[in-house]
Amino acid sequence: MKIDRLIQIKSNNLKPAKGRLLLSEPFMGDYYFGRAVILLAEHNAEGSFGLVLNKPVSKMLSEVAKDFPGMNVPLYIGGPVEPNRLFFIHMLGNEISDSIEVIKGLFWGGNMEDVRELAHLQKLTPENSRFFLGYAGWGANQMEDELKRNSWAVTRASAEIIFKTKSELLWKKLIRKLGSEYRLWDKFPVNPNLN
Repeated sequence: MKIDRLIQIKSNNLKPAKGRLLLSEPFMGDYYFGRAVILLAEHNAEGSFGLVLNKPVSKMLSEVAKDFPGMNVPLYIGGPVEPNRLFFIHMLGNEISDSIEVIKGLFWGGNMEDVRELAHLQKLTPENSRFFLGYAGWGANQMEDELKRNSWAVTRASAEIIFKTKSELLWKKLIRKLGSEYRLWDKFPVNPNLN
C-alpha cells in the first residue's frame, strides 16, 4: 500500500485544546515524534506546549536530578525543546501548590519544594507522577498547519489512560479507539523498509 494513500485519511473533527492528546501519524520517522502521544498542557492563539508521554529513557529521576536521591521513578523524553529542563505531570492536585489542572484529576507543574517534600515522604510514585526532560512546542498556527497535513490525530485524555497504560502500548491503544478510519495507521509497520 502506498504511503500517499494513507496520507489521505480524513482528519477527525476533534480540535486541539488544553488536556487533549495528539497522536502522530505512523510514518513520522522523527526520533521525538515517531508514534508519539503528546499531552497538550497548553494550547492557545500564541502556540502550544505539550509533553511526549510514551518515550521513556533508560535513567531514573534520581540519576539526573540531585534533589531527588533515591527516587526510582522512570524519566521520559518530553520533547526536543529545552531537553536539559525537568517538567512533570501528576495526580496529586493541591498537594503540589501552583500546579495547573489540565483535565479533571491531572495536573502539570507546580512548586518544586512541595515536590521535593512529597518525594522525601515517598508519596511520588510512577502511579501518580511522571517526569520529563524537555517539551514539545508549536508557534502560532503551526499546529493547525500540521493538522491540515494529517500529521496528528486529536483525541481525549484521561489520567487513568496516561498512568495505567504501558508507554509502549499507549499509541496503539489510542489509535484503535479512534475507530476503523484509523485502522491503516495501526497496521502500518514501524519500519516499512523491513516489510
